Amino acid sequence: MTEQPEEPRWAALSLASTIRHDGDGGVADDLDTLDGLRAWLDEAAPLLPGAAGWEASEALRGEVRALRGAVRALFARGVRPGPVSSADADRLQPADEALALLNATAARVPLRQVLDWPKGAAPAVRLEPDPRTDTLPAALARAALDFLAAPDFARLRACTAPRCVRYFVRRHGRQEWCKPSCGNRARAARHYRRHRGEREGAEGAG
Repeated sequence: MTEQPEEPRWAALSLASTIRHDGDGGVADDLDTLDGLRAWLDEAAPLLPGAAGWEASEALRGEVRALRGAVRALFARGVRPGPVSSADADRLQPADEALALLNATAARVPLRQVLDWPKGAAPAVRLEPDPRTDTLPAALARAALDFLAAPDFARLRACTAPRCVRYFVRRHGRQEWCKPSCGNRARAARHYRRHRGEREGAEGAG
């Protein structure tokens, strides 16, 4: 999982990153099995309080994968006209369907009003999920909606390194890749293409 602050909304990026390069030129799905779902829940626990308490099941795995598809479809919409991830660029869910799924899933858990009144400050009301009815899909959907509406979303990009299929949040204006290893691979690919072009040009001139 990409290192980010431990705030619930970053669970959306963590979920999207369960689609990744497999190291052999293909794409791996970390949620392809129940064991994979369990491992991801353990990893996402700091972002989703109580995640370790959810029991993995095939029904839950299906819901989480459907939410991931919706998140990645909206990520693709958000980064356009820039490039989208090659992992699902040709089979993205329509954005309106993706948003409808997230909204409907988030609404499965009612919100309650909670009054905060710190000493020396004015009282303020905040909304929070009813803890008696919280579910993993609803928590993930809320995290995704929060991420999509946060300022960080404007800096979301698809990594352009060869074979990488991740999305990342750009930390500085010139960042092109999600991690240093992707940058090394991209520079090596550029170097290879440049020298191959020089060799072909020399051979053609000869």
